[in-house]
Amino acid sequence: MGESANIPAGGATILLVDTDPAILEGLGQFLTRDGFDVATATSTADALRLLAGQTVQVAITEIAADGVDGFELLRAVNADHADVVVIFMTSYGSIDSAVEAIRQGAHDYLTKPVVDDDVRLAVGRALAQQRLIAENRRLKAAAGPATPFDRIVGEDYRMVRVFELIDAVADSRATVLITGESGTGKSLVAGAIHDRSRRRDRPFIEVACGALPEMLLESELFGHVKGAFTGAVADRMGKFAAADGGTIFLDEISGASPALQMKLLRFLQERTFEPVGSNRTGSVDVRVILASNRDLWSEVEAGRFRRDLYYRVNVVNIDLPPLRDRAGDVPKLAEHFLGRFRRDNARAIAGFTDAAARAMRSYPWPGNIRELENAVERAVVLCRGGWIDAGDLPAAVSAGDTGPGGADAPNRTQATDAITLAEALAEPEKRIIASALAAHEGNRQATARALGINRTTLYKKMRKHGLLPPRPGTPRRRAAAPLGAARWREAENALDDGADQTIMDR
Repeated sequence: MGESANIPAGGATILLVDTDPAILEGLGQFLTRDGFDVATATSTADALRLLAGQTVQVAITEIAADGVDGFELLRAVNADHADVVVIFMTSYGSIDSAVEAIRQGAHDYLTKPVVDDDVRLAVGRALAQQRLIAENRRLKAAAGPATPFDRIVGEDYRMVRVFELIDAVADSRATVLITGESGTGKSLVAGAIHDRSRRRDRPFIEVACGALPEMLLESELFGHVKGAFTGAVADRMGKFAAADGGTIFLDEISGASPALQMKLLRFLQERTFEPVGSNRTGSVDVRVILASNRDLWSEVEAGRFRRDLYYRVNVVNIDLPPLRDRAGDVPKLAEHFLGRFRRDNARAIAGFTDAAARAMRSYPWPGNIRELENAVERAVVLCRGGWIDAGDLPAAVSAGDTGPGGADAPNRTQATDAITLAEALAEPEKRIIASALAAHEGNRQATARALGINRTTLYKKMRKHGLLPPRPGTPRRRAAAPLGAARWREAENALDDGADQTIMDR
């Protein structure tokens, strides 16, 4: 180990985890001479005990050995010690292990025997990352609790108007009706109104009115007494009573039955209600927020919704625009969801490629924000590299990548309606397999391992997508390979029966 110190240690503590005492002693002395405090552990259990008892900035751990599991330590750090930056160290030099380590949240990767300059560089970068984490935590603490708008992302002028309305009505007792298509974020807006009101420390209770039968819904909202109906073996408090002093959010209110509409109208007028099967009147102080993905006035005209209840609930209306009408918010929303799912899945994904960004901007998002959220989560799970590409997105979305501007995106999106799901998924699967084969220089064993499938499955998919090399039969192939056409057919049949692929790799 070298003698010079080129990184400012600044009192930082580094935890070394390895089963080899010689490595711990040599690397420990080197880091100590560079000005660091060093703690050592010979097992994952010892390392976790040290982390629980003292402050550590960087952990350098063996990736896998008897008693040491670097991935187990990394998971514990991600869960309970978010300020610690992890560097993996292995004697194998395995690229697959390195990729998996970075994917799960490790900051860097060293191969034994470690080199002085490599250690200095890795530790220097890790400390810079650790300082950023600590500073970000400090700034968040200084800023105080997160505002309720942190979960509602949008800069479109329509969303700015929504934010203004939320602030304006938050502290009033006025009933609020939130309208908009499914997936536009109505429950988030209801939660934001509650969080910005004086009721924020009291209950916020959400009820999906369309998810329960009429009798159960009435009991769910207003409670019931013992014997009110079959199965009512005891008195039960309803959601309105449970929300006393707070807010109740009634989603999908357009699905309420006529009897329930009558009870709800009475509550909004008099703030009183009667549990199912009881003649005792109860009274609570509850703010009511309602939501509907249908046009309530059309429901009134069709005779399915009471006119007097409509005027009572429509005191303040907050209408949420569909995502297709605020496409400029798609990149910011996508980054917001990427940040969350990257943390939840411990994935080191830097962002979206230009192709993926174009595809998302040009897609109309009929499922609105919920569909975008699901698409980003899927991409995070399926992504094999450091950037999410168009092929990682659902087929309907990736079909919208038409180049800058996405001018013909609608036509391409509509074209997917005429094909089956299997056909829509085939092209992205083919691109993923071709990319993996290229990355591993055609080595099928390494490609199958990287894709998480066996070689037989890989071969069948290569044959399905036309990715196999030319068979014997052309002059070039016959001259290059001794395996004849009959043997190729024999080998393919063997693969179809689940046999080993060794014969195909000769």
